[in-house]
Amino acid sequence: MWRDLAPLGRDSGSGGYRRYAWTAADADCRAWFRAQAESRGLAYELDRNGNQWAWLGDPLAGDAVVTGSHLDSVPDGGAFDGPLGVVSSFAALDELRRRGARFSRPLAVTNFGDEEGARFGLACVGSRLTAGQLTVEKAHELRDGDGVPLPRAMEAAGYDPSTIGPDPERLARIGAFIELHVEQGRALDLSGDPVGIASAIWPHGRWRFDFRGEANHAGTTRLADRRDPMLTYAETVLAARREAELAGALATFGKISVEPNGVNAIPSLVRGWLDSRAADQSALDTVVAGIEAAARESADRAGIELRVVRESFTPVVEFEHALRDQLGKILGDRPPVLGTGAGHDAGILSGSIPTAMLFVRNPTGVSHSPAEAAAEDDCVAGILALADVLEGLACA
Repeated sequence: MWRDLAPLGRDSGSGGYRRYAWTAADADCRAWFRAQAESRGLAYELDRNGNQWAWLGDPLAGDAVVTGSHLDSVPDGGAFDGPLGVVSSFAALDELRRRGARFSRPLAVTNFGDEEGARFGLACVGSRLTAGQLTVEKAHELRDGDGVPLPRAMEAAGYDPSTIGPDPERLARIGAFIELHVEQGRALDLSGDPVGIASAIWPHGRWRFDFRGEANHAGTTRLADRRDPMLTYAETVLAARREAELAGALATFGKISVEPNGVNAIPSLVRGWLDSRAADQSALDTVVAGIEAAARESADRAGIELRVVRESFTPVVEFEHALRDQLGKILGDRPPVLGTGAGHDAGILSGSIPTAMLFVRNPTGVSHSPAEAAAEDDCVAGILALADVLEGLACA
């Protein structure tokens, strides 16, 4: 499975993946998922929001145990973030069949669409729509960097966008969702454990900072006469690092858009996107407020107009303690319990159904990069742990 999936959407120059929602690479990944489902005799289904499902047992019976993750990527992302969870889910099912397990509850493997938000700027679109955390109206307003609206992108990929929206009937039939994911950090590497259980997802969000100044000639405009929004943006980036360190949080400006984007032109507009995360809501509020205050002070001093827009936000997610404790009992004393600053579909769904997560050790802690890695032995340990969990939850 890993060999078959590896070339899909891989950029030959960077070595990373560009599996963006509703593109040719995404279609290739979806075709791979369907082929894996059908080769195992599973009932394949594409839901109203473009999420893929592979069912063992009657999907209408209720109290189903679902596992899976996503196949899309960030720009030049790594091979493991998302796909490891999907591949491991199919492999865990194979392992349970090898054991001769008898299923007492329906079981499904899923691939949630557009989890990374690389194309339209909002993470977890497929699961947000399903859970009703993204309205149809807001979804129709999403546009990619070329101005293509989400509905048009879906149509171009052969999918009918008129069907998207909340899917409470589907969620009501799910008794538990377990997502396996490569760890996006080094906690397991430092503890020496191949597998861990998630305790919570930090609150996190994305904010767009629009710095509007005055375009002018780079070669003829005196420094004293400039209203250069790039300088204010640069000061804000430094402020973000400073505020994050003070609050014990994380803050990153990882995306920027410049107009008119000419080498010999002073910008008229600089847009920067802030990603910020913290262990609790108070710390997150403190760091974002501090960044915005520093940006406004710099903007006022330089005659720059500033607009700040919160584009997405996910509050702290405490995975259901009963399900988390059940995973601990099934797996014994082996896995440590740890929190994470990364968002996941399991976090979005946690407000609607019981969810839990397993993490597989990442030896370097690097993620969202071609350098992302996991050892084969650790991946196998993750598969066996997931199989044990599914057996404990879904088998007689």
